[in-house]
Amino acid sequence: MYENLAARAAANGHIIDIYSCALDQTGLHEMKYCPNFTGGHIVMGDSFNSTLFKQTFQRVFTKDAKGEFKMAFGASLEVKTSRELKVSGAIGSCVSLHSKSSSVSDTEVGIGGTSQWKFCGISPGNTVGIFFEIVNQHNAPIPQGGRGCIQFITQYQHSSGQRKIRVTTIARNWADASANLHHISAGFDQEAAAVLMARLACFRAEGDDGADVLRWLDRTLIRLCQKFGEFNKDDPVSFRFSENFSLYPQFMFHLRRSQFLQVFNNSPDETSYYRHMLVKEDLNNSLIMIQPIVYAYSFSGPPEPVLLDTSSIQPDRILLMDTFFHIVIFHGETIAQWRKAGYHNSPEHENFRQLLQAPVDDAQEILQTRFPMPRYIDCDQGGSQARFLLSKVNPSITHNNMYNWGQTPSNAMEGSGAPVLTDDVSLQVFMDHLKKLAVSSSS
Repeated sequence: MYENLAARAAANGHIIDIYSCALDQTGLHEMKYCPNFTGGHIVMGDSFNSTLFKQTFQRVFTKDAKGEFKMAFGASLEVKTSRELKVSGAIGSCVSLHSKSSSVSDTEVGIGGTSQWKFCGISPGNTVGIFFEIVNQHNAPIPQGGRGCIQFITQYQHSSGQRKIRVTTIARNWADASANLHHISAGFDQEAAAVLMARLACFRAEGDDGADVLRWLDRTLIRLCQKFGEFNKDDPVSFRFSENFSLYPQFMFHLRRSQFLQVFNNSPDETSYYRHMLVKEDLNNSLIMIQPIVYAYSFSGPPEPVLLDTSSIQPDRILLMDTFFHIVIFHGETIAQWRKAGYHNSPEHENFRQLLQAPVDDAQEILQTRFPMPRYIDCDQGGSQARFLLSKVNPSITHNNMYNWGQTPSNAMEGSGAPVLTDDVSLQVFMDHLKKLAVSSSS
C-alpha cells in the first residue's frame, strides 16, 4: 500500500518527509518507501519536545549565503556511456524513469533497467550510487590504452525558482586485468568502494536473509583478497595488501557488525531509518556510519585520532566518538573519579577543567552542522551509557582473552585497554581467518 502511494507521489513530483517521534514504533518500516522514493527526510526521535527534534527541524529550512533554501526539486539524472560500458542501476532516494537506451545493461543492480532516474527532492549532501557493467563484445574488443567515458546529466529546479542543468563527463583508461592488474589496483578507491558495497548490502538485505547477505559480503571480500593480494599459496603469514587496499577489510569488518546488517537489538523502524541515511548521505558521512571516528584527549598532548578498539579505552583518557547518529563523550575510570570528586572546580586544577571542556567544545562543532542532529551522550567508564561506545569498538580484549594479555583481575583496567563482554570475533581474528581463506589452494 505505502509502496503504491510512494510511487504515485514520486510520479507527481511530491516529496514526503516523515518526522517520527515516539517511544514506541510508529510504522516507519512500512512507510519507508515514501521518503525513499521521493527524496524526503526521515527524522526519528523520542519526543517532539526534545531539542534533538526541534533543532533538526529548524535545520531543514537553513539558507545559504544568498538567503536561499538549501534544497532543490524535480531533479533528474541521466547517464550516458561509451559503448564498452552499460549502466546496471542506481541505489539512492530515487525512482526509475524507465528510459531504455543503448547504455542500459541487462544485469540489474539496485534500481535498474533504465539510464534515467527521478529525484523529487535533493539537498547539497545527497549522493546516489551508480553501478556499471563492462561489456566485452567478441566482435569489438575493448581497445587497450583507449578510454571509457561516462556522462552524468543532472537537471533540477533550484529553490530560487531557476531551472539548472549540470553536465559531468569523466574518462578512464582501459587496462587489461590479465596483464596490467597493477594499473587497476592503483586506481582502487577503498573508501568509495566500502560505501558502495554498504549500499549494495543494504539493498540486498531488504529482500534477502541477513545471513545470506553476510555470506555474500564475505565471498566478495575473499575474492578481492585473492585477486589483489600478494601471497604465497597456503601461507597466510605471507599475505600483503597494497596501501590503497589496506583499510578495506577493516571497513567490511565494521560493516558486518553495524546496525545496517545486524537487526538484533534494533526495531524494524530503526533499521529502516539507519539504512535510509546510509543510501542518501555523502561519502564522508557514510564512512563515519560504517566505521565511527574516535579522538582521545589526555594530559600528554593535543587531541589525537585513535583506533576504534578496546585498547583505546584508558583510565586517564577521555574519548570522543562520532557515529554520525550519536556523539559520545566517554570518560576513563580515573578521569570519571576526579570529575566526581569535583577537582575541575578548584583553581589549582585548571588543566583538568580544560581537559574536560575540550571534547565538549569539539562535539558542539559537530552538533552545529550535522543533519539530522545526532544524539549527545556523556558517559563514564563502567556506566550504563558506556554501551554506546563498547558496542562499536573492535573487541580486541574481551572477558574471554583478557588474561592472555598478561592481565590479572587487579590490573585488568590498567594500561592496555578495558575488556568488553562479548562473544564477537575481533578484527585480528577476522583478518587471520580472511588471510587463511584467501591463500588456500582449495578456495
